[in-house]
Parts: sequence; C-alpha cells; structure tokens
Amino acid sequence: MRPTAVQRLIGQLLLLFAVTLLVPAAIALVTGDGEAPHFLQSFLLTAAGGLALWLPVRRATAELTARDGFLVVSLFWVVLGLCAALPFMLGPHLRLVDAVFEAVSGFTTTGATVMSGLDALPPSVLLYRAMLQWLGGMGVVVLAVAVMPMLGVGGMQLYRAEIPGPMKEEKLTPRLLQTARALWLIYVGLTASCALGYRLAGMEGFDAIAHALTTVSTGGFSTHDASFGHFRSLGLELVAVLFMILGAVNFSVHFTALRRLSLRPYLTDPEVRTFLVALALGAVVLAVMLARTGTYPEPGSALRHALFQVVSVMTSTGFTTADFSLWPLFAPVFLIYLGLVGGCAGSTAGGMKVVRVLLLARQAWRELTRLPHPRSVQAVRIGRRVVNDRTAATVWSFFSVYVASYVALMVLFMATGMDQVTAFSAVAACLNNLGPGLGEVSASFQHVNDMAKVVAIAAMLLGRLEVFTLLVLFSPAFWRR
Repeated sequence: MRPTAVQRLIGQLLLLFAVTLLVPAAIALVTGDGEAPHFLQSFLLTAAGGLALWLPVRRATAELTARDGFLVVSLFWVVLGLCAALPFMLGPHLRLVDAVFEAVSGFTTTGATVMSGLDALPPSVLLYRAMLQWLGGMGVVVLAVAVMPMLGVGGMQLYRAEIPGPMKEEKLTPRLLQTARALWLIYVGLTASCALGYRLAGMEGFDAIAHALTTVSTGGFSTHDASFGHFRSLGLELVAVLFMILGAVNFSVHFTALRRLSLRPYLTDPEVRTFLVALALGAVVLAVMLARTGTYPEPGSALRHALFQVVSVMTSTGFTTADFSLWPLFAPVFLIYLGLVGGCAGSTAGGMKVVRVLLLARQAWRELTRLPHPRSVQAVRIGRRVVNDRTAATVWSFFSVYVASYVALMVLFMATGMDQVTAFSAVAACLNNLGPGLGEVSASFQHVNDMAKVVAIAAMLLGRLEVFTLLVLFSPAFWRR
C-alpha cells in the first residue's frame, strides 16, 4: 500500500472534476438563471479539497499497486459523490442525504431521482445533472487516464478497477493511454451523433444536448418530469432506441467496427448477437401481452411502447414513455428481470452483463452434458474463444456475491419500512443502475425515508463498481502486508 500515491491521485482527480463545474457555471452566466454563484462556490470548495490532498504529496513518485488501484477508485467515487452534491445543496437547496443521493445516482448512471418539477429547474442545473451521468458513463477515472499522462505506470491498476466486465485485462490498443483515449473518442463521437439525431428529429437544442449526454451514458436523467413521454414523438424515440443500444454495446466492438469500417463485428460478436436477440424477443413478447390485454389495442402502438421500454430497461437507461409499473400481468417484473441482465461488458450499461449470463448458461449446459459422460472434457466457449477456468470461476464468484448482495440489500430496504415489491424493485433499480422501480419508487425516491436513501446510495456504488471493487476493501486480506 502506498498512501502518498493514493492521496496524490485522489487530489488530482478532484481537481479534474472541479474543472468540469465551470461548464454549468458558464451556462448559468449566459442564461442568467442565477445559479452561477452556487457552481462557482462548489468549484472553489472542490478545488480547495483537491489541492489540500495533492500539494503535500505532489512530488511523490511511488507507483500504484493493484491494491492501490482498487482503493483509489472506491474512495474517489465516494468522495466524488460528496463533492458533486454541493451544487444541489447550494442551488436547489436539497438536504444532504437527498443531494448525495442525486449526485451518486448521476455519477453511477442510475437515473433514480429525488427531484421533481424538472420542467421549471434552471437550465444550468439540468445540464449539470446530465453532465454527471455523461462523466460517470465512461468513468471519470478512465477520463483521467486518457488526459493525464502523469498517472503514468499506475494507470493500468485504475483501468482494471474501473472498467466493467469479467475480462478486465483486455485493451483495445497496446498502450493503456491510447486505449483510454480511444474509448473517449468513441464516446464523444456517439454523444455528438446522438445530439445531432435528436435535433434533426425535432428536439430543441438544449434538450437535444442534455438527452444525448444521458442517452449514450445509459443514465436516463431527463429535463422533464414526464421523461421521454414529454415529447410524444416516434422519431425521437427511435433515435433514443438506437443510441441506447449503441451505449450498451461493448466499446471494443465499436472500436473494431470503426477500424475496419464494417458492421460485421456487431454481427459476429457473440455477446452483441445475444444482446440484440434478447432485445428483439423481449420487445415482441411484451408487445403481444400489451395488445392482448388491451393496454395498447393497436399492434403498432403496443410494439412502439414495448420496444422503447425493453431497450430502455435492459440497457439500464431508465427513460420512460409510460408508467410501466401500472402495466398488467407480468410486464413490470419481466422488465425488471431484463434490467438484471443489463447490457454488454465494456459498455456504459449496468446489470450483470450479457457475457456473464451467457457464460453461466454455457457452464450450466456443460455440467448437464457431463452428467451422463463424466469423463468427457469440454471447453466453455464464447464464439470461437475458449474461456479459461479462472475467468469462469470469477463469473460464478461474481454471481454468488451478486445474489447475496441483492438479498442483503432487499432485507435492509424492508427494514427501513418498504414493502416487499418496492424493496425488490428498489434493489434492482439501484444495484443494476437502472433507475425506475415498482411500488413506492416507480416514479422517484423522493418520498422514501432517509435510511432507505442511504441504503440506495450504497447499492448504487456497489453496482457501478461491480460489487468486487468495493467489497474487496472489507476483506482482511486486502489490508494484509
């Protein structure tokens, strides 16, 4: 463990985040919405905190170890949530718990909110919420690796701790710095394309930018209380569907497709194929149910609502065109289960990730075929690639810890006074960074008690850091020399 290196990096990362606060401050000055002093105060406080951490150890040259990487990422996300809450406390005057909840929900791209009256909020505050999700989508730590070469040798430890998915050793390019920059160039390109698509489809300029930031990041914060239902536009919904899917696809596949100037990588990657098939089947099943129950009698209308909601939930974005918690039969729970699966590894989406579910299914099938032939040797494959035993064991470990965490969090939510349905969906909404739930949290977390919000904050961080990155800090072995 190298405390000085950890302190130096957290200070640098806080300074980096402080700079981003100048963007909504500038928007506030231009629009005259009165929020500029609040953002400038937040900037000064965050920058002062970063300098206080960085200056005493600025000359430290110790390299990061793997343990240091986990510690930096976990600590930074916690500290970041506190600092990002400052504008919410100073501007909309949220209480501390509510402000931290909103900030953590933004950075973890969960999209759950405690705020209402979004249509009347100042533009700078709405843009700030969207920026939090955009920064959190790819990860501020990966951003730091991309633009701060001074992180140097220790960058790989941060990258492994931050990037979602079971195969963290993979890089798009031979050098880590190039990999991080490639990720962010693709991310920025998708965001700009999404904003342009929204604008061409009829969305106002400000809304187009704000929703592009939260679509590609699969975050789901909107500038309107009615979310995407505010626009009532099929064209805008189709643009959203396209870019939610692109945000939830492994960015290494985007990289390969761009390098080859071909769509073939999307069709040949087994995880992406499985993801797209699941989206299509889910939309068809839900559309048939909505049409048969008379919720949306017209087949076209049923398919439209089913497609948008299935894509929004499975990509963990959380945009809504209707309150799906009021849909009949199994529809709400069906959507929640799709959210548990989530998007692809190496994407901005939440959930367990499609590749993990695919690996679990392949391993289960292998065990079934081994029962009548116990001496047979069969490899687990994803496409043409043989999955090594260590990766397979890690996936099973993740799944077991994920299930245990889900149960523990559900019990904690129920201990705060939630009913079973609300508690079940609240864990799904937070642990999978999904956003909307069922019951009391179908619209927002505004009316739940403070203890439930604290549990939700912990669940959102646990889900964003994919369980192990945070839980490893509580292992005695982590602190042993």
